[in-house]
Amino acid sequence: MEPSKKPLNLLVKKLNNEVTLKLKNDVEFRGKMIDCDSHMNIILEGATEYRSESPAANYGSLIVRGSNILYVCVEPPH
Repeated sequence: MEPSKKPLNLLVKKLNNEVTLKLKNDVEFRGKMIDCDSHMNIILEGATEYRSESPAANYGSLIVRGSNILYVCVEPPH
């Protein structure tokens, strides 16, 4: 796989942009991704938790462990 096509490289390119994280327990977080590491641990700023497509809670900053993430959406929801 080309280096520019690797998932971690894509995440690094999307730093300081809005992302959506879907967790394995069906919880979703949306916010500005300010950092990520090689384990795909992600720090969100201005994070909002969604349950069943409805906002459930707001957080200032949030660290999400990479092993809990089902997928990351780097495009804003339509």
